[in-house]
Amino acid sequence: MKKRFLVTLLVTAMLSSLVACGSDTDANATPTEAVEAEVTEPVAEDTAVADVTEDVEEEEEVAPPKPRGLDVNMIVNGDFSDGLTNWSTYINHGGKCEFNEKDGVAVVDILKDGSEDYAVQIYYDGLELEQYGVYEFSFDMDTTVERQIEARIQENGGTYHPYYDNYFVIPTGMNHYSFEFVMEDESDPAPRLCFNLGKTKGATSYGEHTISFDNVSVKLIDESNIVRTEVVDMTKNINLNQVGYLTNARKTCAVRSEGIDGTFDILDDKGNTVYSGKLTGPVKSEGAKEDIMQGDFSDFTTPGTYTIKVSNGDDSYPFVIGDNVYDELLKDTLLMFTRQRCGCEVAAEIAGEAAHPVCHNTKAVIYGTNNKKDVNGGWHDAGDYGRYVVAGVTAVADLLLTYEDYPEIWSSDDLGIPESGNGIPDILDEAKYELDWLLKMQDEESGGVYHKVTCKDFPGFVMPQDETDELVLSPISNTATGDFAAIMAKASEVYKDIDPEFSAKAVEGAIKAYAYLEEHKSAQSFKNPEDILTGEYADGQYKDEMYWASVELYKVTGDSKYKEYFEKSLDSYILTGFGWSSMGSYGNLAYLSLDEKDQNPELLNKLKEEIVSNAESYLTNSQSDGYMVDLGMNYCWGSNLVVCSNARDMLMASQFAKEKEFKQAAYDQITYILGQNSVSYCFVTGYGSVYAKNAHHRPSIATESVIPGMVIGGPNGNLEDPFTKSTMDTLPPAKVYADNAQSYSTNEVTIYWNSPFLYLLTAEIAQNK
Repeated sequence: MKKRFLVTLLVTAMLSSLVACGSDTDANATPTEAVEAEVTEPVAEDTAVADVTEDVEEEEEVAPPKPRGLDVNMIVNGDFSDGLTNWSTYINHGGKCEFNEKDGVAVVDILKDGSEDYAVQIYYDGLELEQYGVYEFSFDMDTTVERQIEARIQENGGTYHPYYDNYFVIPTGMNHYSFEFVMEDESDPAPRLCFNLGKTKGATSYGEHTISFDNVSVKLIDESNIVRTEVVDMTKNINLNQVGYLTNARKTCAVRSEGIDGTFDILDDKGNTVYSGKLTGPVKSEGAKEDIMQGDFSDFTTPGTYTIKVSNGDDSYPFVIGDNVYDELLKDTLLMFTRQRCGCEVAAEIAGEAAHPVCHNTKAVIYGTNNKKDVNGGWHDAGDYGRYVVAGVTAVADLLLTYEDYPEIWSSDDLGIPESGNGIPDILDEAKYELDWLLKMQDEESGGVYHKVTCKDFPGFVMPQDETDELVLSPISNTATGDFAAIMAKASEVYKDIDPEFSAKAVEGAIKAYAYLEEHKSAQSFKNPEDILTGEYADGQYKDEMYWASVELYKVTGDSKYKEYFEKSLDSYILTGFGWSSMGSYGNLAYLSLDEKDQNPELLNKLKEEIVSNAESYLTNSQSDGYMVDLGMNYCWGSNLVVCSNARDMLMASQFAKEKEFKQAAYDQITYILGQNSVSYCFVTGYGSVYAKNAHHRPSIATESVIPGMVIGGPNGNLEDPFTKSTMDTLPPAKVYADNAQSYSTNEVTIYWNSPFLYLLTAEIAQNK
């Protein structure tokens, strides 16, 4: 903390909507000779999987309470006495800086101020603003070059709406700045405080310079008019599948109620008890830090709508039993892909309020060149509008496997997609929409495949047709190329009788891509170029992609070199996984599907043993968890992908051992996703009594609606977004979930979370036909 002399500001709180961390508003305030600042009247208004390592049986360190109360500084380490703890940088749009602490002062050496005011941003997450509270925001700041900066407290996601926003010129010398503002918006438990130090609108570059700041403070100074909204707890003590159960399927519930007599009753929609059962347990849920009683009512098969009640009066959300309980859910899970289509009109009949005209239909510049390429089409990957090869391939593979394994469920040609009625199952038409785009992503000369096509940065929370920045093809990567080789080989087989011309193009592209990998074995993992800020999908190695591609290419070409590569790999290691970063299980499935004469018996047995061994660990996790989920303590970013992937590994293992046990545990994972979990949420939008209504998904945010049938990421105990860091840092990992658009690490959606759920749900429907 440094001594400083006081210079104050006469400022106006300028609030405006925005689409990024900066503002479209340009406003100045300059230092005056006054002794105290005042304000005019206010104005109204993503997978790497990481284990959670804590042991719930041991005493854990509890985070200290955040500073709250009248005239209390909410900024922890605002004086930088603890270095840069709690402070971070956000760099984009060509900005570059070095951020350090020196003698108790924060020092920002700005090397490039970029092209936007927020190209260099210093920020703090962890305060709280309450509606109609009056706040004092103050700090000391110095600069080596007189310049304009922006001081801002904003929504930390969504539209990044400002609660307080002020542009002003700072002179050289350490000056004190103090502002008052009224929080006119609804209370926000996790806003962001930031200093935007990039190039402000209308200014030329400030060149290299240094900004120092200290004594940052945000205090509530008047709470007399605060409106405190009561938070409604939507969790239930009896959790189950909120969508419902197939008539003859396994049916369970998880009860965390205390003081109950060990029984449960099923009540019909008139309140009559129609079934009574016994609870077993308790079974510990390590991830939720709860002891759970479990109920099984699989033998109750009468169709209808019901609730479950226990002796202390606690009840469940309603659920349905019936033969067609999943029909609409299954349809919407597939239509999610149609609703994510890029480069074409998406009609209201399919997407409702999220319908949009043609988008992203300009050619993309190849990074580092002036050349452009047509890469129109494909699916928007997630909550943003990027299109990523590794993610898209994973999703397509799941769709093709779903059709191959359960054609009786997916023969439909009348789901209402643009291609419906053409005589081809709609699931194959939908997959081919992405496959046609993937073909465009291959470099015709080398055979390598561009990693992704996006703009240089994420757009604001706008509809897809309103993202109009230049499209950029990021460099070729071995992971994208290996994925492409695998999926094109597989697609050539699936479509050989449906579309022979496409099939021939697909296998030709696959062979060429594989040859590229053989020639570029020393290539490094993909990294974003310095000025590309969209999703990286970095992967440290590509041997799993080649592992999968080699066996798929053998299946369609018969060339022994591909099988030799796979079997040599299999002799050394067995790869597993149904995700974009670890996808060995796709290769294993392909090898298992070969004719017996094409398999090495010794290696085949080794592979089966490994598959069963992995499935055993998932089975153990599921059976030892109160909610019957196989995650243990591993609630990571995209935990619902892990749930579905492990379930699929158990289904694969059920071919060789413990068929009943593996299948039962696999289908229990569906029950978890549809509501039998510690937060009482159905993790598929639009379904169940409580589901994500504020998904981190741009069309949903822009239209203030939610597209049905999207699988969200789910609980993430690693606290990887500012909202969960600020509001959930004391919760156990299974409970770190927020239905809030700011919580991108728990509440985003993506195509490769929908696709494994689609496979799993289809498998359960087929099992109970």
